[in-house]
Amino acid sequence: MVILFELALTFYFAATIVGVVELFRSSKATTRMMMGLAALGFLIHTVNIILRYVLSNHLPITNLHEASSFFAWSIVLLFFYVEYRYRIGLLGSFIMPVVFLIMLSSSILPREIKPLSPVLQSYWLGIHTTLAFIGDAAFAMAAVIGVMYLVQEHFLKRKQLGSLFQRLPNLQILDEINYRLITIGFPLLTLAIITGALWAESAWGSYWRWDPKEVWSLITWFIYVFVLHARLRVGWKGKKAAYLSIIGFAVVLFTFFGVNLLLKGMHTFVR
Repeated sequence: MVILFELALTFYFAATIVGVVELFRSSKATTRMMMGLAALGFLIHTVNIILRYVLSNHLPITNLHEASSFFAWSIVLLFFYVEYRYRIGLLGSFIMPVVFLIMLSSSILPREIKPLSPVLQSYWLGIHTTLAFIGDAAFAMAAVIGVMYLVQEHFLKRKQLGSLFQRLPNLQILDEINYRLITIGFPLLTLAIITGALWAESAWGSYWRWDPKEVWSLITWFIYVFVLHARLRVGWKGKKAAYLSIIGFAVVLFTFFGVNLLLKGMHTFVR
């Protein structure tokens, strides 16, 4: 099982390197190589997650190693969907470094499989966490698309219309995909918070306990409410929307890593 995780990490690293090379010297060969390496990493990663599920008899997201690994897996899953749906040039060059860094952080965390505590022995575990992870993956993709938008906008502003500019999608397409990804992530985050509250009521008799994880999840939700409001009501599109998606994902990362590592709370299932 350790070997499978390390192999997935290795393939993601190789995909990252090829993706960086592709930024400077793109060809059909490098594109196919990067996608192939990412696909092999994802396949091995999937087998690793399934094996941990079989051994533990529950979704493997009950410690920070497993949660980070599943988060990275969710991002790669959504990456393949977005790539299939939109055929965005160079998307892998921007997203695979994010996946690799999350997997790298997972690799240094304790990997032991421990029995579930009684409070986690619930069908809500899979429902609540899956919604949260896929929603966060959508926010990750939106942030990466935001970075691509800012890079492309920089080229246009400086009138540096080189090969990288030619291979990136135009600003309108990037802005639209950024918006669509946020409209995927936001309802999933909303459902994750609702299902988390229902789970808390069944486990502790209270829908809300002002746990740090709950508070920062709510802060994240309000940030994306503002992002959508600013876009739909105020008209903040393009560059402003790109910056907001990046800021939103930074808060997601703090909620995921920072809260679990720095603040004490009741959400021990992602420690």
